[in-house]
Amino acid sequence: MPSTLEDLKTAFAGESQANRKYLAFAKKAETEGFPQIAKLFRAAAEAETIHALGHFQNMGGVGSTAENLQAAAAGETYEYTEMYPSMVEQAEKEGHKGKVMLRHARDVEKIHAGLFQKALETLRAGSDLQSLDIYICPVCGDIEWGTPPDKCPVCGAPASKFQKL
Repeated sequence: MPSTLEDLKTAFAGESQANRKYLAFAKKAETEGFPQIAKLFRAAAEAETIHALGHFQNMGGVGSTAENLQAAAAGETYEYTEMYPSMVEQAEKEGHKGKVMLRHARDVEKIHAGLFQKALETLRAGSDLQSLDIYICPVCGDIEWGTPPDKCPVCGAPASKFQKL
């Protein structure tokens, strides 16, 4: 029988995945002309987030900002060095359409790790990050501070596609 901590980890993963799935379902419902069904999916996604965050908190998953930045940098580093390379290789062998997003994710996780590391260094120096606009590429997930480049360095999307957070 699993421990409560193992159960919380399983529940956290399930609720987190349900959140993202329901947001994808909401986008599809909107494109098909069902705004109220989309709203229902978004509400359910938010409810799943409440569950996931509660489970994560009870797992002891939230530490100090410095600890959280270290965990984030380590997680992103694992993804681009260990997790995604073999996934990209397998998808390329299979000729699977998922290979493009797997490559994008691998490449962007390296950027994310660097951003978290920079934030950690800034925090250790006793300050917060400089106040800049943050933009995200909606195609690959690249994050840019200040202004987006003319073309996304990962997927080539034009600057006009970037979304300001």
